[in-house]
Amino acid sequence: MPVEFYKEGEHLCVGFYDLIDGDGIQSNQFLIVNEQHSVLLDPGGDLSFNSLYAASYRHLMGKELEYVVGSHQDPDIISSLNQWLLGSNCKIIVPKLWEKFIPHFAPKADMKDRLIGIPDEGMRIDMGSGHSLYALPAHFLHSEGNFQFYDPLSKILFSGDLGASMVHFDADKPVDNFELHISKMEPFHRRYMSGQKVGKFWANMVRELDIEWIVPQHGRPFHGKDMVDKFINWVENTPCGLDLITQENYQIPKIRL
Repeated sequence: MPVEFYKEGEHLCVGFYDLIDGDGIQSNQFLIVNEQHSVLLDPGGDLSFNSLYAASYRHLMGKELEYVVGSHQDPDIISSLNQWLLGSNCKIIVPKLWEKFIPHFAPKADMKDRLIGIPDEGMRIDMGSGHSLYALPAHFLHSEGNFQFYDPLSKILFSGDLGASMVHFDADKPVDNFELHISKMEPFHRRYMSGQKVGKFWANMVRELDIEWIVPQHGRPFHGKDMVDKFINWVENTPCGLDLITQENYQIPKIRL
């Protein structure tokens, strides 16, 4: 069932939480529409393409899909790229760092004039009527070239893998107890985020934004100023990645196949 995070006038933000067909990791996909402009964030791979294609075009109400955006290069982010290029007239927006790698997902599609790279410092994607979607630098959270997306009108921060939680049900329901929810985020965060240093830089950046929702690509969203503040503080103060590595992690293996 799609979740409408925001709908006012001709501006819509909708999330899809249950489109994965098969044994892949639970993933969320997001569509942002403003007037004639539209962005599909992190559409995923073949496990979600057919359902997402149909669901997104129902919400576009006859409009053309303008952009498919990948926050980074992982297969659960944008491995369905070939199908979107062949099945629509959309342009593809990806981190410039991964621009030369992304075509490996689309061997049959003509990418000429359809691939746009996000520079390391980020950029603003025009959504019409003076409104822009912000591509925010989120490098090493977890990918080397990684972006999050902030919609100032709905006040939603689409945080990608940051804040991902491994839940088996109610992925579309906002977190209601942050302290209990930490156990659902911490293993993923400790392994997939590079270090507390970038977490602090990220926290300093996003505190400048007016955020009502933080919506990860996996698991449950965070809603309301209090919950958003708790999440930002947790990221800022939680060691992960390289912070936790020791010499024990770098030894000649003894396990035999």
